[in-house]
Amino acid sequence: MKKFLALLLAAVMVLAPVSCNNNKGGEDDDVTVRVLALKGPTGMGMVQLMENSENGTAKNKYEINLAAAPEEVSAAVIAGTVDIAAVPVNLASVLFNKPDVDISFAAINTLGVLYILENGNTVNSLADIKGKKIYATGQGATPQYILEHLLKENGIDPATDVEIEYIAEHAELATKLAANDAAIGLLPEPQVTSALMTAKKNGNNDLRIALNVTEEWQKLGDGELVQGCIIVSDKFKKEHPEAFAKFMEEYKASVAYVVGNPKDASLLIEKHGIVPKAALAEKAIPNCNICCIDGENGIAYMKNILNVLYTANPKSVGGKLPTDEFYGE
Repeated sequence: MKKFLALLLAAVMVLAPVSCNNNKGGEDDDVTVRVLALKGPTGMGMVQLMENSENGTAKNKYEINLAAAPEEVSAAVIAGTVDIAAVPVNLASVLFNKPDVDISFAAINTLGVLYILENGNTVNSLADIKGKKIYATGQGATPQYILEHLLKENGIDPATDVEIEYIAEHAELATKLAANDAAIGLLPEPQVTSALMTAKKNGNNDLRIALNVTEEWQKLGDGELVQGCIIVSDKFKKEHPEAFAKFMEEYKASVAYVVGNPKDASLLIEKHGIVPKAALAEKAIPNCNICCIDGENGIAYMKNILNVLYTANPKSVGGKLPTDEFYGE
């Protein structure tokens, strides 16, 4: 009997590590990945992943929700009720700098989505804006600082050489431009496409994209203009590395699908409520610069835009630039 018990004990000891390993793998397989994205361009690249999650073909179990405003995402990250989030670049830095929030950068998911529209044909370069009035949205946020940086780099003083009037809502400015109640305006996609479609529908054929802000940024030689990124909870990344790796794999595939198949993707974008209408999403996708850039390039582009924002207004990035921990360095 003693011999039998000894053999049984030995067997249990041998099998114990295997059992533990299996449980660990099971935990990672069973974890539900909580993802939050913003409606609009920062959420568009997520749509195939959302669809796969809904129909049960995704590699992880997901709980994917959409937010209408950055404040909603911020609250969820601070509360710890989300593992992965798509956010504006400056908000990622602001959250990192909060004392009780442990997050890190995962990838850039949206490059420039800003365009300068004009009713007419007088603006063909940034220099042409000098002495004119331009309407814009995003006061106190990245659009303001991007616009001011571009103007300064092109020898235009935003305070004295141009009149900038800020409108609170993208939709309001889009309506003004479409109705030719505003001559020049700075807008993000998909409101740019919405304004152009509405203008044409109402017989206003004068509204056009005068300047691609992303292209103007590239002329400065400061790398890519970045407006959106993916952040991940450090706790989640540490405890569920396999689930995080699967998310990145599936997210990259989702982005490639959206960029390569705007017509089909637009139907899903409407279905999941990321953009109200598929026709609007289909036309906007090529101008949204949806991407998934991680690694050294992603880090370099992220550092560059945060430096610009910090120089413009330190509060825009949370008072200080993120440390190397934010980038996993």
